[in-house]
This record gives sequence, C-alpha cells and structure tokens, in this order.
Amino acid sequence: MFGFFSNSIESLKKTVAKTTQALVGNVVDTVSEEEEFSEFVLEDMEDLLISADLGVNYAAELVDKLRNQTKIKPSVVKNYLKEEFSKTLNSAGSNQLSYKDNELNIYFITGVNGAGKTTLIGKLAYKFKQEGKKVLVAAADTFRAAAEEQLDIWSKRAGAEIVRHDKADPASVVYEAIQKAKSENIDVILVDTAGRLQNKFNLMEELSKIKAVIDKQAPQALRECILVLDANTGQNGLQQAKVFKESVNLTSVALTKLDGSAKGAIIIAIAKELSLPVKLIGVGEQMTDLKEFNSNDFIEALFD
Repeated sequence: MFGFFSNSIESLKKTVAKTTQALVGNVVDTVSEEEEFSEFVLEDMEDLLISADLGVNYAAELVDKLRNQTKIKPSVVKNYLKEEFSKTLNSAGSNQLSYKDNELNIYFITGVNGAGKTTLIGKLAYKFKQEGKKVLVAAADTFRAAAEEQLDIWSKRAGAEIVRHDKADPASVVYEAIQKAKSENIDVILVDTAGRLQNKFNLMEELSKIKAVIDKQAPQALRECILVLDANTGQNGLQQAKVFKESVNLTSVALTKLDGSAKGAIIIAIAKELSLPVKLIGVGEQMTDLKEFNSNDFIEALFD
C-alpha cells in the first residue's frame, strides 16, 4: 500500500546495523573459522543468538539442527542463518498492511504505555492522509492522564479529525467515531487503546466491549489489530506480545525505535513464537519515519 521502501535498502542497512552485528556478525565471526561444529562451538553460538534477543527456544532449535547433521559446515553458517530466518519470517504471513477501498477500515492500536502508540497513530494518520484518505482518530485510551491531549496534538499535525471525550467510556468513543465515519464517508478509523498490562482483566473487558461495538455498528469494516512494541525492549517485548495476544485478536506488530537498536531480532522471535508478522517499523522522529516492513528487504539488509 505505502511505497515506503523504494530505493531505501541502503537506509535500512543503516537502521539495522547494530542488530546485524549482534545477530549475524558476532555469530559468523565466532563460528565460521572453525572446521567442525564441536559442542563447544555450538554452545557459544547458542549463547550469542540468545544474547541477540532471538529467544532461548528458537536459538536452541537452530543449534540442534546443526548438532544433528553433517552437511552444513561452520564456514557457511551465515547462509544457514539467512535461510532459516527467511523461512521463519515468511511463515508468519504477509507484511502488507490490510486495506480495502470503498470500505471503512478500522485499525486497533494496542501496546503498553511508552511503546510509542500515540506517535505511531499520528504517523500512520499522516501516511493515510498523504494517500488522499479521510482519516478519523478515536481517542479510546481514556485511562491514562494526558493521553487524549497528546493524541489531539498528533492528529492535528497529521491533518486528521479526532473524537475524544475526557474520562468517557472507551467503547462510547469508538461508537461515536463509527457513527461519524458512516455519516461523513470516512475511510480510516485509528483507535487508540489503553495498555494496562498490570490489570489484564480490565484490559480484556475494555477491549471486548470495543469489539462488541464494532461488531454491531460496523460488521463489514476491515479490521486490523496492531500491537506496538519498542524495539529496545527485546525479549520483554515478546512477553508483552504474548499477554496482548491472549487478550485480543492481534493481527500484526509495529516495531518502534528500530533505528539504533541492537535488539531488532525481536522481529524474528515474534514471527517464530507467535506467528505474527511485523508490518510497520518506526525509524526516526519525523512524520515520514514510519516504514512498511518488508521481510525480504530486512533479511537482505541483515546479511549483505
């Protein structure tokens, strides 16, 4: 949908440079000069993959495959990792953000406070506006102080309208947004939601009420539920994703603050552990610094 990655492989390489070193460079430097995969070498490799935030289970699986074979030699470990990572990312599903022309498209934005939800909503609203879409923001995070004010600022920067009511029931905000969208032929509703992981029951109740409103008021609307994660949280981000997936029907992940992070392997870990594709990445502070993620480009940037 968005032509974000045109002519930008070189830029992507710079964005993931620290992840490349942590995930690929360190392993290749340590392993590739060895003649065989001794137990000592395999243990070193597993430790390096875990420290790069690939995840304990996946790191063990990759090493076990090498332990139980004789064809792959340490000199080609880089090719082995590239092939395995590619298969994992591709198996998680399409990276393309869903969108239907001539329909109402509703994007649920979830994530813990501080992950970058508000900023992502502003940037996503801006991208849709640049494509000529009519965009409405629903400020349904009525729990966190100042959330609505921050969202209002970002919505105005993006040129999008906003529905907000301080301290209102989140479901009522979404209801009003849908009614407004119907009457004004809005293309896109971006719904901000609370990120209260410390009270999982309340979070589930709140999200289920919002879902019920959408089911009744906009049953034909396209829906996408995007979990926003801060790339720097590494494996903690994976744990957050597991909790949110238990609470709501997640369809994809947006990874913020990827620029400068050495923990970008979380993209692969999420694909492996939760079968969720990353669809958006944040690579800077500017309104245009939201990119549509592409698995093949990411792999090429990592292994070039």
